[in-house]
Amino acid sequence: MSINTLNSFSRNATHITTLIPFGDTHIMFKKKPNIKPLSPLKSSDRRRTADQIISDFGIEVPVDPNADPEDKAASTAGLTALRKSILPESALSARFTTTAGPDLKQVSGTIYVGSHEGTGDEQRILWVKVGEQMYPTVYTLWHNPKIVPLLYTPLYVVEKLQGGADLMTPGLQRGPPFPKKATMGAVVAIASLEAPTVPMAVGTCVIDVSSLGSTQGMKGHAVETFHWAGDELWSWSTGNKPGRDPPALIEAWDDREEEDASLVERTAAVDLDDNGGGVTLDADPTERSKAEQAQGVEGEDAPSNKDFVEVVEDKELTTKEIDDAFKNAFFYGVRHHMDQNRSQPNFGLDFPLSQSAVMALLVQPFLPTYTPARTASLQIKKSSWKNIKKFIKYLDKQKVIKSKDRDGNEVVILDIDFKDRQIEAFMPYRLPKKDAPTGASANGRPAAPLAAESSVGQKLKVVSLLRPKEKLAPIFHASKADPRGLYTPHELKQCLIAYVESENLVNANNRRLININPQLADALLGSSAADNAALSTGTITRDALAERMVAAAAPFHAIIRNDANVADAKPKAGAPPKIQITLETRSGNKTVTKAHGLEPFYIAPQPLADELRKTCAGSTSVDKLQGSSPKAPVMEVLVQGPQKDAILKALEKRGVNKNWVEVVDKTKGKKK
Repeated sequence: MSINTLNSFSRNATHITTLIPFGDTHIMFKKKPNIKPLSPLKSSDRRRTADQIISDFGIEVPVDPNADPEDKAASTAGLTALRKSILPESALSARFTTTAGPDLKQVSGTIYVGSHEGTGDEQRILWVKVGEQMYPTVYTLWHNPKIVPLLYTPLYVVEKLQGGADLMTPGLQRGPPFPKKATMGAVVAIASLEAPTVPMAVGTCVIDVSSLGSTQGMKGHAVETFHWAGDELWSWSTGNKPGRDPPALIEAWDDREEEDASLVERTAAVDLDDNGGGVTLDADPTERSKAEQAQGVEGEDAPSNKDFVEVVEDKELTTKEIDDAFKNAFFYGVRHHMDQNRSQPNFGLDFPLSQSAVMALLVQPFLPTYTPARTASLQIKKSSWKNIKKFIKYLDKQKVIKSKDRDGNEVVILDIDFKDRQIEAFMPYRLPKKDAPTGASANGRPAAPLAAESSVGQKLKVVSLLRPKEKLAPIFHASKADPRGLYTPHELKQCLIAYVESENLVNANNRRLININPQLADALLGSSAADNAALSTGTITRDALAERMVAAAAPFHAIIRNDANVADAKPKAGAPPKIQITLETRSGNKTVTKAHGLEPFYIAPQPLADELRKTCAGSTSVDKLQGSSPKAPVMEVLVQGPQKDAILKALEKRGVNKNWVEVVDKTKGKKK
């Protein structure tokens, strides 16, 4: 896990704007300190310094539970091992000077350098002494779990701490209760909720955090930041190597008790609204400022309003922020299903999950699309994976899911590890309100909300009709029916039966047979072998005659919407149309999915494209179908990627039966 990965997008919805103070804070390692030459620590000095650290931080000396309490050698062995872990035998020290605060006050102290086991003798700064206070660096904390209290805050706040801000009281999470040792003046570590076992910053409590009964409504500083992963202490090395990336997981730092709280309860920790969560983007700026300050990030001193600048977060996201948003959305989607479907097998997920199902069920509803700019950014094609297939492959590589290639062009999820550490540790964030605008269409117009699109939820009925041809007129005249009327196949057969009965053509020996008269022979029979055989016998079966009656009529159709009456419809000539979905390859190996023939089913192409753009997290477009009439153009919706299932699902929401859809897969050269 890289520093840049940890410093990726994971924001609460309240952070549409953030107030950031001008000028430097008190942090002294934002700039390189002046470090004098290193010198080896004497063994006696190293032991004395390590013992002082153990005493000051109240670190428990490990003791072999099976050892004899009277055995002093066993006790000494535990202390020796602890000393070596805290301050390795090869430790060096050096004096340093730097400046801190807006007044550039000169600060001096001592750094202690060493290498832990398993780091390839890579020398790093492990401790810093300023005055009489010793501070561990993140390198020491990564190898010595629980030597200081660990506090938690959202990743967004950790990012601010890594820029030199202090941790404010409202930013404290996972409490109360807070660690008992997190008293005023105590040195503490800070980790993000998203990576709760990896300390990323070190600071000093400026209040008694352990005694806090609640953080809601609280104001003021909680922790004054001293050092973080990413500053000059972190980046320093004897070989001029860059700072080491933090580990993905440090199990020994995980002191969480088993949580049986539901996702709803955990979501309450991030202050979801009672009306469905999210944040209205046009909220009053004053109220937004209160929410932002409540998150818990501020500089050393609280300057007046004129000392602040408003940074609007409605901006294009970086690739790493987009990646993190998609990962968090997937974890959120899985946790949501786990919470809502506890009693169902696989928490209600029907494996295998197709690519479009993963996007529609587990990702898209949980993306933080707070603003139009963020919505435009949060497309899978703008991530480092570029498509949903590679994203699923990434999750498989992370052992979060198990996937399998299917049909060579798609990958499906066969199973999800619901006990994966990343899923269990995931903390929900505020989702956009359902009634908030979430983006623009491909042509720049606001995307139509589903409720405003009349085709969503409609009921459709395709009615096949037949109009008799002129040669059938004698049959209709005899039955007193309109020879130019429109009939369903059943009604047409009834007209034939009426004619047969009126002419007494039912065979007396076999009522299934109809005696052929000149009118029937001229209107319905031709020169085929079957017809010649019927003419030679003078009879034909009732069903065969009915089939010829239907075949001799011209087809018409009507698509009836909701409760409309077929009598009020304006039938069109020809067989009922079908919506055509086409998958084809462009630019070598890029698959696109196209759909046309939507208008007869009362479906507006643009709102459908807007929905698919969000559902598939990819670009969409609407254009004229090549070859369609300029006077009555047929519009075609194009979606990036193999999105057949997503389009079928969107059409189903609009009342379209799958039998009315034709799928042509040109990527395989065959028709389905």
